[in-house]
Amino acid sequence: LGPLWSGCGLDPSICFLLQICSANAVAWLCCDLLQIHWFSIFNSFMMVMFLTGLVAIILMRTLRRDYARYAKEDGDLENLERDLNEETGWKLVHGDVFRPPQHRMLLAASVGTGIQLCLLGLFVILLTIMGTFYEERGTILTAFIVCYALTSFVGGYVSGGLYARMEGKGWIQAMVLTATLLPGVVFGITFILNTIAIVYGSLAAVPFGYIVIVLLLWAFLSFPLCIVGTIVGRNWNSVPNHPCRVKRIPSPIPVKQWYLSPLAIAAAGGLLPFGSIFIEMYFIFTSFWNYKVYYVYGFMLLVFLILLIVTACVTIVGTYFLLNAENYHWQWTSFGMAASTALYVFLYSVHYFVFKTHMTGFFQTCFYFGYTAIFCVGLALMCGALGFWAASAFIRTIYRNVKCD
Repeated sequence: LGPLWSGCGLDPSICFLLQICSANAVAWLCCDLLQIHWFSIFNSFMMVMFLTGLVAIILMRTLRRDYARYAKEDGDLENLERDLNEETGWKLVHGDVFRPPQHRMLLAASVGTGIQLCLLGLFVILLTIMGTFYEERGTILTAFIVCYALTSFVGGYVSGGLYARMEGKGWIQAMVLTATLLPGVVFGITFILNTIAIVYGSLAAVPFGYIVIVLLLWAFLSFPLCIVGTIVGRNWNSVPNHPCRVKRIPSPIPVKQWYLSPLAIAAAGGLLPFGSIFIEMYFIFTSFWNYKVYYVYGFMLLVFLILLIVTACVTIVGTYFLLNAENYHWQWTSFGMAASTALYVFLYSVHYFVFKTHMTGFFQTCFYFGYTAIFCVGLALMCGALGFWAASAFIRTIYRNVKCD
């Protein structure tokens, strides 16, 4: 701060006082921002404690009561039959809960890509904490692209195994969809934005050489790793091993209140995960669109882990309510519950664009919402995959320990 006031032409004592005031202002601002970060972390941590406690109560309530009902002696078959006739809620759909969903290929590709993005986000944040990626603009994006290509094996493995367990037959199409789902969306949006930038003669256009390098990296590294992962997943992780047999004829789903419908549960599921990252979203958007340096990646790691935990807990609770409504279409509902977090992030980006930026015109609007859409698609896939995984683990847990058949 010394050179800032040294050449101002004022008296040296006044310059010295200005330097002290500037240093104090910067220190106060940094302390204020840190306090905001810590308050956000504490708020999110309390939310995690509440949700994990709620999940634990649900597990103890259902398992302890229902295990006692099903673990009866053989001499008490009459009471057991009466209990089975009176049972309601999630136990009634045990013959349909493991039925393969519609559009299973898209679901498998989305879950595989989302799990890959979870690992990718964790790797990039850890690399940024250990290194100094944030000091030079563009290094984080480069690390993201390279790490995405290297983790494509994970996406193929998860997608291939899940698609095989859902009795899918077109595994080659599922493999191609997994390899092209996110890159296709990113390339399509980037192509449109690049065309607009070229028409406007802007320097924001991505050079053709960079596009060729990324395409070669995808074709010769990411796509082959996805193929290998799919083959390994189909052969090593394809046994369904469902706790309950699936009935031949699907059971009818009773009509319930509107707030127990899959769409309402999915829309409400993203509120708490968004609340856990709301404050951090402000700093991330400010860093990206107002050209501020984001350097508190330790806080980002904590927020990222809290987001994963909150998303898993919310999805488990929502899936429990859905099954209690005797609706066994939990696969896409659990994915949508977690993925709706990205919808609220996009709505927040609209608020940020209107009130926090000074962007005007067609060009700036397209670039803002184009890149924000890419971020939200990736966030939706990541959270949706985690939500599906948590709901699947929860369902297997509660149905494995009761005599469903």
